[in-house]
Amino acid sequence: MSLLGIDVGTSGCKAAVFSETGQQISLAYEEYDYQHPQPGWAELDTPAVWAQVKRTIRKAAAGADASGAGPVRGLSVSSMGEAVVPVTARREVLGPSLLNFDVRGDEYLPGLASRMTHERLYQINGNTLGSPYTLTKLIWLKQHQPELYRQADAFLHWGAFVAFMLGADLCVDYSLANRTLLFDLAKGDWSDELLDWAGLDRGKLPAAVPSGQVIGAVSRTCAEELGLPEGIPIISGGHDQCCNAVGCGVIEPGSAMYGMGSFLCAVPVFSRRPDPQVMIERGLNTEHHAAPGQFVSFIYNQGGVLVKWFRDTYARAEARQAAENGHSLYPALFAEMPEEPSNLFVLPHFTITGPPRFINDSSGVIAGLKLETTRGEILKAIIEGATFYERSCFESLPSAGIDIRECTAAGGGSQSAAWVQLSADILGIPFVRLQVHEAGALGAAILAGTGAGLFSSLREGVAAMVHPKDRFEPNPAR
Repeated sequence: MSLLGIDVGTSGCKAAVFSETGQQISLAYEEYDYQHPQPGWAELDTPAVWAQVKRTIRKAAAGADASGAGPVRGLSVSSMGEAVVPVTARREVLGPSLLNFDVRGDEYLPGLASRMTHERLYQINGNTLGSPYTLTKLIWLKQHQPELYRQADAFLHWGAFVAFMLGADLCVDYSLANRTLLFDLAKGDWSDELLDWAGLDRGKLPAAVPSGQVIGAVSRTCAEELGLPEGIPIISGGHDQCCNAVGCGVIEPGSAMYGMGSFLCAVPVFSRRPDPQVMIERGLNTEHHAAPGQFVSFIYNQGGVLVKWFRDTYARAEARQAAENGHSLYPALFAEMPEEPSNLFVLPHFTITGPPRFINDSSGVIAGLKLETTRGEILKAIIEGATFYERSCFESLPSAGIDIRECTAAGGGSQSAAWVQLSADILGIPFVRLQVHEAGALGAAILAGTGAGLFSSLREGVAAMVHPKDRFEPNPAR
């Protein structure tokens, strides 16, 4: 007996099968590139990515079959937040998926801002106006591709799209719906006021449902193609950061998931919505968690992207050689970091920053370089700079009524004990590392198990499937 978790991101997708006790049975991964049809545009080739998602599912299912783990009892999908796919009710794909950093629609921001205050928008949706969200992309499609907009029966976030193509209903979970700027947090439904403000049609949006609900069953065609049992339940999943949190066991106030992937992203949990003005001043959003009755916020910067930049700038040939041999260069690079804090200072403004200020007109700085500076010291300083950026946000949380007493690390960076320890030292908070580091897929699998009835509650599913491995206490001397 097993559960399938699918995780669809901006640059790659994963499918993993887990036992009901949380053991990872099989894992498949495929990487893809986004397209730049014009300067500033960024989109995914939907049919190509869907084909790759199916390959990962097929590989993961085959791996589970070979292990003798037993049939998959249910599946759920975690995905990136804002990008949507135009589809018909007949499961036809109508076009590419515009990514959150695509500039199309940015021209509408001044007009939108003139017609609604940040405070009113935040009161309804829990976010402030900005370019990453789905809203401006939909306005652009309606005005520049009216025939596509007319033909679309729904615009589906990737988690909802994958579930729909497998056989689910036209619906999306609350945490992904939040990322459109069109969702009413309190009502758990699309906001007529926000739809009128944007000039968009409610009929183009799918039904909104909580995470962890049965939303359909795997069709015969997909079952035969992918090696899955026909008719197994498809469970509503969540935004990738929310699923990461579930996969880390972070479903109660006082804890936070600390994602160490392309972004450093801390996700604290709280059960009461803070005052909108307090959150706006701190650049913090309020979103539905995938855990029932809870909310989360995202505190992020491009930490993992900076580490990748370091690898590609200082060790490109070595990274290529390692990849050809089927290895990652990251362990060797992390081994070069000095044990003590670096003597450098890094301002991690290599691209637009995250909260609280979202600075886009700055630049990165590496200060303190000397002839004896080593490559490992530069890497450590980059990680230090990104982590201190997180700390500046953490320090503002208590005044917003958000408490973090412990972080659970997830993502590729969490495989580095040095990086996790550094995070605990700078943030002054204990860190836990888990036995399974694919937290997004695991979180989706836990939601699948809960919705399929293997667990009586999400809490029971987390207790059964999430297992700590290491604990890192902060070292005040460092």
